[in-house]
Amino acid sequence: MDEEYDVVVLGTGLKECILSGLLSVDGLKVLHMDRNDYYGGESTSLNLNQLWKRFRNEEKPPEHLGASRDYNVDMIPKFMMANGALIRILIHTNVTKYLNFKAVDGSFVYNKGKIHKVPANDVEALKSPLMGLFEKRRARKFFIYVQDYNENDPKSHEGLDLNKVKARDVISKYGLDDNTVDFIGHALALYLDENYLDEPALDFVKRMKLYAESLARFRGGSPYIYPLYGLGELPQAFARLSAVYGGTYMLCKPECKVEFDADGKAYGVTSEGETAKCKKVVCDPSYLPDKVKKIGKVARAICIMSHPIPNTNDSHSVQVILPQKQLKRKSDMYLFCCSYTHNVAPKGKYISYDATTHFETTVQDVIKMYSKITGKTLDLSVDLSAASAAPKNENHGDRQAG
Repeated sequence: MDEEYDVVVLGTGLKECILSGLLSVDGLKVLHMDRNDYYGGESTSLNLNQLWKRFRNEEKPPEHLGASRDYNVDMIPKFMMANGALIRILIHTNVTKYLNFKAVDGSFVYNKGKIHKVPANDVEALKSPLMGLFEKRRARKFFIYVQDYNENDPKSHEGLDLNKVKARDVISKYGLDDNTVDFIGHALALYLDENYLDEPALDFVKRMKLYAESLARFRGGSPYIYPLYGLGELPQAFARLSAVYGGTYMLCKPECKVEFDADGKAYGVTSEGETAKCKKVVCDPSYLPDKVKKIGKVARAICIMSHPIPNTNDSHSVQVILPQKQLKRKSDMYLFCCSYTHNVAPKGKYISYDATTHFETTVQDVIKMYSKITGKTLDLSVDLSAASAAPKNENHGDRQAG
């Protein structure tokens, strides 16, 4: 370990593993260490015994829940947009060969005390009770504008400079009512609060386009996909990528101490009496508790059920978005459910969580860090057909390798 590296990465959470994979592919000499004996950090997936050990103080799980090994319970549950930035990174790095994905059955939204399916096609849109007939006509015009919008083609802008015009003003042009705005902004553009309305509209329109393109990708009931065996597969896949390109991994490394020089610049990491010198250190906040400030907590519920979420068309995998206005909260809540069809639970069992974000924000953080370390812009213009997902009605049993 007494060598010099370009980068030392501490923690094997998803962000850290994506970054070490990208940097290794770029030819940097990377050392990746973790105090734990498993990959994933806070974004790992646990079997049933591990879950009970973490939250129930060594109690054994009830036998009626089934075999521990059949569970892969995510600690930070999130779905992926089928055309999103994480999928582009997976293709860019060829990590797709280590993973298998499956389309998510449906996307729903909570509105006025009821759960409604987010329309996935024109027929569903016409039948949906989320909007009245005249409102649907106005919304259709807005959706056509979004669909046709091309940032590089001024003819598609309809006289609106989306770098300057607020999202609120674009919506106002099409006369959409508050109920529709609530649905579009939170169930389609996936904003967690209302702040976007007073921001330039370009990001809003891009999010809408991403949703539509992701929805069309696999012609399923939602724009989301999810890896078989849970999200814990993702950090491991990027760790494998880093190792293939020369990255060095060390688990079970206690007391990883970041060393700083007199000017406060990190120059290495010490563990078990040895110091790995480096030009840069990347770590999750738990490795530098004196340099981070706790600004809040996340409370999360995990429910193991023997049935799908009611009023979701018996979907085996689903997301229900509960907009802030409907709950009189400061931000949205996402209800996320997966089951045995994604190989995260035994036959007949469903795991439901309250999730909070999507991978788009996670990936943007990684891209910024990549640029800061390398001075380069990450090119994610890839052939999206290189990644596939099994249709929602296809079941998988044994684990596959590619």
